[in-house]
Amino acid sequence: MTLPETLLPKLSEWRPSGVGRHSWAETFPAAGWTVQIAADKADSMSCLVWELTLTRTADVPAGTTLTTWASAIANRVSGLMEPLKVHEVDQPRGEAVLRSVAPAKKGEALAYYEVRLPSLTTAVVRRYTASKTVSGRDQVAFALTHEAIAKLVGDIAG
Repeated sequence: MTLPETLLPKLSEWRPSGVGRHSWAETFPAAGWTVQIAADKADSMSCLVWELTLTRTADVPAGTTLTTWASAIANRVSGLMEPLKVHEVDQPRGEAVLRSVAPAKKGEALAYYEVRLPSLTTAVVRRYTASKTVSGRDQVAFALTHEAIAKLVGDIAG
């Protein structure tokens, strides 16, 4: 079974109780990844995701660089509201950043996804809003069905 196929039933079983942000993590040894989700809400079909983190538990495939991984993610991810593009690859620091090609406009605010690759072993997905007139940005939760989360995880993991 693929990582998305293995992940999907696990997400459906997650039932956090109480108010506030909850975390869930599961390691998938056969796929070589750990998936961690911080969510403000979760039900049997979806999550209000604050942050989605993938951590590679297997060896990095030969020939993989930050540039090739970031480009592959940008080309594969199709389940978010906006497509992604490689925003920056900082080789000396060993990290890459992908962002929405065109942020969604909501009045005076812009909303966009960001996928940060702080190394060849980790990917962190977040959503931000920013004002068109005031500097700075705020992280916000974003709704995804379990199926969309599983697809996103598969697209990032390759």
